Amino acid sequence: MSDAPWDRFGATREQWCDWGWQMRQRIRSAEELAKIIPPSEDEAAAIAALGDRFRFVITPYYASLMDRNDSDCPVRRQVVPRLAELDDPVGLADPLDEVAHSPVKNLVRVYPDRVAFCVNNECALYCRYCLRKRMVGDEDWTMKRRELTAAIDWIRRTPEIRDVLLTGGDPLVFADDRLEWLLRELRAIPHVEIIRLGTRLPVTLPFRITDDLVRMLERYHPIWLNTHFNHPRELTPEAAEACDRLTRAGIPVGNQSVLLAGINDDIATMKALCEGLVRLRVRPYYCYQAQLLEGTAHFRVPIERGLDLFEALRGRTSGYAIPLYVLDTPHGKVPLQRSAIRRRDGDYVEVEAWNGGVWRELNPT
Repeated sequence: MSDAPWDRFGATREQWCDWGWQMRQRIRSAEELAKIIPPSEDEAAAIAALGDRFRFVITPYYASLMDRNDSDCPVRRQVVPRLAELDDPVGLADPLDEVAHSPVKNLVRVYPDRVAFCVNNECALYCRYCLRKRMVGDEDWTMKRRELTAAIDWIRRTPEIRDVLLTGGDPLVFADDRLEWLLRELRAIPHVEIIRLGTRLPVTLPFRITDDLVRMLERYHPIWLNTHFNHPRELTPEAAEACDRLTRAGIPVGNQSVLLAGINDDIATMKALCEGLVRLRVRPYYCYQAQLLEGTAHFRVPIERGLDLFEALRGRTSGYAIPLYVLDTPHGKVPLQRSAIRRRDGDYVEVEAWNGGVWRELNPT
């Protein structure tokens, strides 16, 4: 009997490698999940209890990476709901206050010279710790063509903006022609020097990185891309091939992970992840402190433990294999080092951002 992953889904190899098929066949219910892995009592109860509040979608490809016999599998925990998501009295829907930083819908400006352009509200799958879970999969946040045009017009009228990050959701969920329209419009703006793509599809749906896609992207250089591997188990041959296509097309690929309790918050796992990324020619760029986001208390690691981890990597691996550990705040990103912490006040850590803004982050020890 074949152990090919597509056999578990009743698919052919050709279907399995078709990113459109993967999107159409995404797992959306406990019943569909049960055909692939037996959900634990906690997982089944969480899927029922959370309902539409924190949406639940997984690609067949990513589901095939989960350990069917271990509910603490680091891949499984990232995407399958747990009842712990209901136990977070302090989590916020929008911890970075992005709505207040938006001059037009879904265009977020924190820094003088760059913007994050949330071009859609859809992803290949929904991570349980997603910063924008308030909007992902919610029709109220869908960006219509006229709204995308309004955001591009704002960028055109704002000459200070030299760097535009296309994010979401995930911009690579768009068909090639729709994504190309966005790139063409932005590249026609003289003061936009760099276009970046923030996407998790090389990890969650690597078949999306097609030859046609990278040929199209090449026409709009300089294009940079950051993706989001969190665990060595995600560094599959398929993911490696996707990253190789991008880098061969002259697109630098970086990685932005999140420090997650029980998933990658130990030295051996983080070292294996970062060294594995370097072997794929993917630069470990940032590792984010998990946000004070609703439903994610069980993922958060005390900042001091994070500092211990990244300090321990120094000298134990190459310097370019160590990402910058950062805390994202409404004032922007703060690199986390011992000297960056002004003081700890009970359960709060106080840091200073690039613009002199002081931020108190709730981060119990």
